[in-house]
Amino acid sequence: MIKNLLNLFFPEVCNACSNILLDNELHICTTCRHNLPVTDFHFNNPEFVKKLFYGNLNLENATALLRFQKKGITQQLMHNLKYRGQEHIGTVLGKWLGNELNSIESYNDIDVVVPVPLHKSKLRKRGYNQVTKFGQEIASAFKVDYNDTTLIKTRSLKTQVFKKRLARWSAIDEVFDISDSQSLQNKHILLVDDIITTGATMEACANQLNKIPNIKLSIAAMAIA
Repeated sequence: MIKNLLNLFFPEVCNACSNILLDNELHICTTCRHNLPVTDFHFNNPEFVKKLFYGNLNLENATALLRFQKKGITQQLMHNLKYRGQEHIGTVLGKWLGNELNSIESYNDIDVVVPVPLHKSKLRKRGYNQVTKFGQEIASAFKVDYNDTTLIKTRSLKTQVFKKRLARWSAIDEVFDISDSQSLQNKHILLVDDIITTGATMEACANQLNKIPNIKLSIAAMAIA
């Protein structure tokens, strides 16, 4: 009864379309869930994301859950997650992708999940890393550690979204570092992020992780542009 009263004055809305949620819906309405542009790369096209990094990274696996299109459902979800404090979106997408990847043999030897980090100044300003809940849920699905202390961002940059690949690389290169490589030695690492655009951020992080002895590396993202 209390929940119904709260919903009367403060109705829960869909994080994709802003319509009021029904009693049996959580965070994302049924219509938007059905309309989400799911890639199914890890089931049907496992080489698609890997080809983006061909010649630059040696990856065991690479995938993204959703396609990102301007003014689409995925963009609205990402905007609410990053800028409106809707961290539960990361939880929903992490549970979803974690359960799917856990059913695929090539992912079964993942040892640790590592998020792309935020610089400490941006983390203080925003209050959270938008990738945290996503990565934690995937780690939980695999029953492995979630490590957000080893890979660090040493320099804050202005947004790179509208820059071309070469410009992004010039800006992003060498802004990440490793604080304690021993904790990740001999591990199969799953590096996670929110959106893969040009791949420059993932590559910069991966180049640091590859300095750690005897690792294997896979990557996963909520969405790919």
